[in-house]
Amino acid sequence: MELTDRIAEMLAPSLQAMGYDLVRVQLMGGNRAVLQIMADRLDEAPMTVEDCADISRTVSALLDVEDPIQPAYTLEVSSPGIDRPLVRPRDFERYAGFEAKLDAKVPVEGRKRFRGKLLGLDDDGAVVMDTDAGELHIALADVARAKLILTDELIAASQAAHDGSKVA
Repeated sequence: MELTDRIAEMLAPSLQAMGYDLVRVQLMGGNRAVLQIMADRLDEAPMTVEDCADISRTVSALLDVEDPIQPAYTLEVSSPGIDRPLVRPRDFERYAGFEAKLDAKVPVEGRKRFRGKLLGLDDDGAVVMDTDAGELHIALADVARAKLILTDELIAASQAAHDGSKVA
């Protein structure tokens, strides 16, 4: 099991109990490693600075006890943002209808990079996108990275969600 998967497994229950959903754990290198934690509120309200601070305190305490990262690192806690990464199956379903970029781990129809309208998941759980080359089906396990593209439509849907209705 990868280190980030172990960290996610360790943190998710505590964050869930606090009212948050762990979106992504990413460990980035450099002169000093950065551990990035992305979370959403379970009630789908906008994340606040106070939310991030609460998560940071909890995560710091849990990581101090378990100490899974040996070298020094910086902890960064954030919201996924409006042009969020798509990492969980429900992300691909929830944001169907919006523009997205997707990088595949392996070539699909001779390409690894795609951009188009996200259509959700098919019956086999593969990501479906409407691209310039037609409809694309790619296994979730073969998705290296995917994220929403900031568009007027996404901004309007996000504003509507913050005003009381739901995004897609």
